[in-house]
Amino acid sequence: MTGGGGRRSLYAAPPLHGTIGSCRRPSFVAMSALFGSTRRLLLSAASVSTPVLAAVSESRLSTHLAALATLTSTPPCGPSPDLSAEIKDSKLLRTQNYVGGQWIEAADGRQLEVVNPATGKMIATVPLSGANETRAAIAEAATQFDAWGRRPAKERGAILKRWHAEVVAARDDITRLMTLESGKPLAESRGEFDNGVASIEWFAEEATRTCGDVLESPDGSRRFMVLKQPVGVVGAITPWNFPFSMITRKVSPALAAGCTVVLKPSESTPLTALALAELADRAGIPHGVLNIVTGDAKAIGEALLKSELVRKVGFTGSTAVGKLLMAGGAATVKRMSLELGGNAPFIVFEDADVEKAVTAVVSSSHRNSGQTCICTNRVLVHEAVHDAFVAALTQRVQALRLGSGLESGTTQGPLISAAAVDRVEEKVQDAVAKGASVACGGARPSWGAGSPLTGGFFYQPTVLTGATIDMRMFHEELFGPVTPVYKFSSDDEAVQMANNTQYGLAAYFFTQDLSRAWRVAERLEYGMVGVNEVAITSEVAPFGGVKQSGLGREQSKYGLAEFQDLKTVCLGIGPR
Repeated sequence: MTGGGGRRSLYAAPPLHGTIGSCRRPSFVAMSALFGSTRRLLLSAASVSTPVLAAVSESRLSTHLAALATLTSTPPCGPSPDLSAEIKDSKLLRTQNYVGGQWIEAADGRQLEVVNPATGKMIATVPLSGANETRAAIAEAATQFDAWGRRPAKERGAILKRWHAEVVAARDDITRLMTLESGKPLAESRGEFDNGVASIEWFAEEATRTCGDVLESPDGSRRFMVLKQPVGVVGAITPWNFPFSMITRKVSPALAAGCTVVLKPSESTPLTALALAELADRAGIPHGVLNIVTGDAKAIGEALLKSELVRKVGFTGSTAVGKLLMAGGAATVKRMSLELGGNAPFIVFEDADVEKAVTAVVSSSHRNSGQTCICTNRVLVHEAVHDAFVAALTQRVQALRLGSGLESGTTQGPLISAAAVDRVEEKVQDAVAKGASVACGGARPSWGAGSPLTGGFFYQPTVLTGATIDMRMFHEELFGPVTPVYKFSSDDEAVQMANNTQYGLAAYFFTQDLSRAWRVAERLEYGMVGVNEVAITSEVAPFGGVKQSGLGREQSKYGLAEFQDLKTVCLGIGPR
């Protein structure tokens, strides 16, 4: 989903906003006994077949881990008073792992802080979990897989529809929670919610539309039945920039197909995920079918990869981490769906409607402060309309209002962290040093004395002109509110520049020439292309990239197929 500078590596030491350790050392004897008991249970669960796992009580592993957590005197994880005051339904403020239908702390009591990026202040603590909690969640998911997968698709769809109804009813609280932990303006959170909740409904209905095939052998003596069956336990790893919709577009098709799930949300935005688990519980999704573990990305990821019970991993994040996941899953030959980095070009041809193109660029480039995988990263403008385009673009970007996502009128919020601001600043400085000019922005904002936003992670909406291909931002994913403008003189030059990247997720161009639209769309090396349009995503259309932007597709019937295995059954019926 992000490039090298966009998102943290799964295998780097977690750069947490803050961690909270245990207040006192528990009894060594007591800890050893319980850890040993839990380890034996985990090992036994991992060494037997799925039918045998079905006989294991779904609460045993969670009970062991809950007992381990009680041996520390660390206060339980929870929301801050400020956060509690913002959410009407207090039961949505879940701050523990959700494993086998139980809410549990980390076994060793460790915690991490969730920070509001608009203020830099802590709004909650959640468990800093690791391998033990992940293996417990995997065992719970494996225990429930057979029963869930054998349910008729209509029943699974009906349960997902109940989940959809619960989520829709919680729209106001969920969207405020998304804004508080991710920083995006409330209007954008509502837009993400509407797109994400549509995935739940669509896959609930698609579950009943899945069908196989019957084929006849050439000599007529056999019939081949092609069955579609659930893959198994799915490990899902989601990012912080879309804390709601990245979950629904992975979990919904997995559950619809009959899979069970262990979800690891981003350390920066776990609260939305845990609220979704609470709503899943209310909807009657059986315990153990959906499990959520928060905490140490490296430890959780490695546990998912090493487990033979996990048959598939779905990941949205950086290309660098996607490569590590592919390598780590090779030992158990896991299926992978990888939605990785992007470096989207936006081409403005000489016959384009300049005003419409400007509106589209601002929307695409500055959505979520530029922190999306399909954001416009490079604006390529024909020399004949370059100056008029830049003037209109600069005026529109200058009108964007920077501030807290909860404030009325805010059109651009903060970046996710201080490190993210540093990365954007470094790329702007590199571009300026190599000849780019700052048309607007290009710096951190200055807030008035006493403003609560002084501790936030903000960068001004920025337009750069005179950008060239030797600059870092041409080759690296920006992941910030910066719009660099490049100039071209021919169609071939524009396409060559657009394709000059390792990424291939999304691309856009504006033209009024139908012949050019077909030619350019076919030549662009991207999984998704928007022609006179930047709203290119929908639950009905496949989402994904080519080259080093990933494998597989999300959304649509093609996304459901990612969670299904094909089985061929041959029936001998004899000669005609």
